[in-house]
Amino acid sequence: MNGGGAVTDFDHVVVLAGGLSPERDVSLRSGRRVRDALEESGVDARIADADAALIPALLADPPTAVFPTIHGSYGEDGAIREILALVGVPYVGSAASACRAAFDKPTAKALVGAAGIATPESVTLPREIFHDLGATAVIDRIIARLGLPLFVKPARGGSSLGASPVRTASELPTAVVSCFAYGDTALIERFISGTEIAISVVDLGDGPSALPAVEIVPTAGQYDYAARYTAGRTAFYTPARLPDAALDAAAKAAASAHAALGLRDISRTDLIVSESGEVYFLEVNVSPGMTETSTLPMALDAAGHDFGTACLTLLRLAAARGS
Repeated sequence: MNGGGAVTDFDHVVVLAGGLSPERDVSLRSGRRVRDALEESGVDARIADADAALIPALLADPPTAVFPTIHGSYGEDGAIREILALVGVPYVGSAASACRAAFDKPTAKALVGAAGIATPESVTLPREIFHDLGATAVIDRIIARLGLPLFVKPARGGSSLGASPVRTASELPTAVVSCFAYGDTALIERFISGTEIAISVVDLGDGPSALPAVEIVPTAGQYDYAARYTAGRTAFYTPARLPDAALDAAAKAAASAHAALGLRDISRTDLIVSESGEVYFLEVNVSPGMTETSTLPMALDAAGHDFGTACLTLLRLAAARGS
């Protein structure tokens, strides 16, 4: 594995975890796993939260590099990356501008679609539209345009919070209300039936490379928050049980999305492969989960990469980059 240099090149590193989003608990689990893996590799790794103590701590004892594992809100929208740049510490992951584009799902869909990658037809509407123009009239037009079934999710956010499928017209109002509990703008997509997969893209020194696809099969219901982070609630298959042609197309789509959004180091793209074999982009995550049920560590293992060594390589590359 590339990355070079001895572990002793590092003074200490900081793993950012926590934050105040609804995904705080998952972020802490991700951070602890990264910290533990780095310590097993002989690195002095410390967890820091995104709070009032962060900037003074980074200035008082600058780390060799920072590994952000904060999920949701400013952990993925570029804000924490802007702060790290202001403090002048190198960090793993995409620059703030790329994070902003990726975190906003409608923007990401537009940029990825412009790169020639299929994505489900959708509409994006703020909460006020339903109030000002009348929810019934707006919902009727959505169904007339997109048909049924649909999938509703917040335009910003992750871990499937506020996301739900809509199979009948009567379910759409409830789904929209649930969505608005986690954000002020709803992304409503045409539901694509097929195989749900996640493909991580990692750059370990030789350029971005798509890892093996992870197929996601919830044991009951949808791949919601509980199914994502509760052991035994979802079955994962790596590589995904798909024809080679579909796997190749999905890997190219994930790599193209990573490039189209200007991402670096790591990303995870969520895709659906339809029953006819067409690959559809759903969304991309710039701070993928690192828990025991997260797909990126599974994909690293399937590709023959040790998790701790991969994290250390990413930190070395960030330190060498200097930003």
